[in-house]
Amino acid sequence: MPSQATEATRRAARRWLSELRVAGVPRVRVLFHNHPRYADLTPAQYAEGLAWLRRTGMVTVAGRPVVEVGDIGLEGAAVPCVRWSETADAERRAIGAAGEQALLRLLRRSGLPYVRHVAAESDAYGYDIEAARSPDERVHLEVKSTTDPTRLVIHLTRNEYEVMAADAEWSLAAVLVGSDGEAVNVATVDRGWLHSVVPVDRGRGGRWESARLEVPARAIRPGLAADMWRLVPDAMLPRCPVWAGQLTG
Repeated sequence: MPSQATEATRRAARRWLSELRVAGVPRVRVLFHNHPRYADLTPAQYAEGLAWLRRTGMVTVAGRPVVEVGDIGLEGAAVPCVRWSETADAERRAIGAAGEQALLRLLRRSGLPYVRHVAAESDAYGYDIEAARSPDERVHLEVKSTTDPTRLVIHLTRNEYEVMAADAEWSLAAVLVGSDGEAVNVATVDRGWLHSVVPVDRGRGGRWESARLEVPARAIRPGLAADMWRLVPDAMLPRCPVWAGQLTG
């Protein structure tokens, strides 16, 4: 089975995905080997980053990325550089919508008799999709979508967390969206891990409303499952090991 990607491999992979948008593999390799900006990693680490992307199907044999990541910015800066723009916000919303639609298609193709896209009606539910195969077997899915195969970073709102805490049927599905808008990978994030890492309000004068969480491989379960049943058969799901070497079988 594939080994877990190291932090250096993941960093190299993110750089490959960014630079391969505008140049081919030979030119990018020369850039990594010669430009001082990229000297913190060795040629061997860059080679492993590209090999990992190819093993997981994130880069084609011809060297074209299957998924895209945004500009990485100042890696390793002491103070993170946070930028907001209307265009970037629209892109994030588009990725989120694509992930929801891709998951809806998978659920409906799996033959579930009841699938409802509640996020199209209101944001107040605290989840995006309701699905069931019987009155006693249903799930409320919060969908988090990304185009980055090297790490899984999600933003959890206070409302989503409070619904999770009160709703035993709530589940968080992570969707890696490909350039064609389809799901490249689907996984479930562990609820116990989410409970353990959300912020804590420290006084009546402050309250957290949204948390940015980087999900470790140990908190990512392959496939899409409620507590006791599989929403989508494993055979219908993409099988690419991504997100810090998360294995699918």
